[in-house]
Amino acid sequence: ILRSLFKDSMFTEFNQFSSYLTVITSDVILPAFLNTIFITLISVPLNIAIVALAAYGFSKFQFKGKKFLTTLIDVPVTVSPIIAGLIYLLVFGKQSILYPYLQKANIQIVFAVPGIILATIFVTFPFVFRELLPVLESIGTDEEEAAALMGAKGWTIFSKITFPHIKWALLYGIVLCTARAMGEFGAV
Repeated sequence: ILRSLFKDSMFTEFNQFSSYLTVITSDVILPAFLNTIFITLISVPLNIAIVALAAYGFSKFQFKGKKFLTTLIDVPVTVSPIIAGLIYLLVFGKQSILYPYLQKANIQIVFAVPGIILATIFVTFPFVFRELLPVLESIGTDEEEAAALMGAKGWTIFSKITFPHIKWALLYGIVLCTARAMGEFGAV
């Protein structure tokens, strides 16, 4: 009796897995999945490069409007992704001021891959920024200034002093950014 139950359950699980593979590799799902991976592989590194520079600048320099810009960075988290998508339609669509220039340059953003990448970067921007900024602010500038006084150059200072402090926050931000990029549907 146990042997027959075990064989039946194995057959059922195999049949379910086979059905799952059939659906995943269908002509509709597979291109959508590959497109999601492609967009993620482009938008996450771009986002990290932009955000790392922005967070570094925000943590090391004082300027007017810093608090206002910091608040603006949180907008993608607080605004509905559908509203973000609507804003992109208004900024890059046929009714926008930019549309004639984009059309003249033969650049299509709305309903194309560049628009998807821009929307994904927009909605994932705060995730890396909010992880890096507190860590960069907490380490201060003392160690970096000391290294600079001893003759260390920019890349050496970053790789030997700054990066070891921010590596876990950066990794956590990358994980959050990747998860949000792969799961983003509303703005796109």
